Amino acid sequence: MSRIGKKPIDIPQGVEVKISQDDLGNNLVAVKGSKGSLEVSTPKEVKVENKDNQVLFTVGDEEDKNNRALWGLSRTLVNNAILGVTEGFSKELEINGVGFKVALQGKKLVLNVGFSHQVEYDIPEGISIEVEKNNIKVSGMDKQLVGQVSAEIRSIKKPEPYKGKGIKYKDEQIRRKAGKVVKSA
Repeated sequence: MSRIGKKPIDIPQGVEVKISQDDLGNNLVAVKGSKGSLEVSTPKEVKVENKDNQVLFTVGDEEDKNNRALWGLSRTLVNNAILGVTEGFSKELEINGVGFKVALQGKKLVLNVGFSHQVEYDIPEGISIEVEKNNIKVSGMDKQLVGQVSAEIRSIKKPEPYKGKGIKYKDEQIRRKAGKVVKSA
C-alpha cells in the first residue's frame, strides 16, 4: 500500500477541483485558485474522486509495484497543483564572482558571468523573476516549471570548485578543492 497515495488531500477555501477524463481514459484534474489554474493528467490505473471537500486516490491492484508508484505520484502531482494555485513556489539563486552581474530587461534576464558576451535568457510564460543585487528569485505556480527554469539559469555558469564562482542555489554548498601546491626547493 502506498503511504503517500492513500492520504487524502484537503481542498483549501477558495480552490476549485474538477475531475474529468480524456480520450485515452486518463484522469484530468483541473485546479483553480487565487493565483490561476493548473491541469494535471493522472494515469487511468489511479482513480481520482472528489468527496467531502477532499481529493481521494485509489488504485485497482495494490500489489502491483508500478500501480503503487503511480498512486503516490498522482497524489503528489495534484497536491503540488493545489499548493501552486494557493501559495506558489519559488527558488532563489545567487551569483558569485568578481564583475558578475544580472539584470532584467523586459521579458529577458541578462547575465554577465565572465564570458566575452552577455547571456540573455528568455523568461517563459507563467514565471516571474525578481533581481536584487546578485540574487535571482524565480517564482510561479507550477513547481516543475520553477525548478526547470532555475536549473537552466544555473547551467549557464555552474559554480566551480576552486573559487566558488558561478551561479548556485541559495542553500547549495559548494565543495571546495585545494589549489596547486608548489614545492619549495
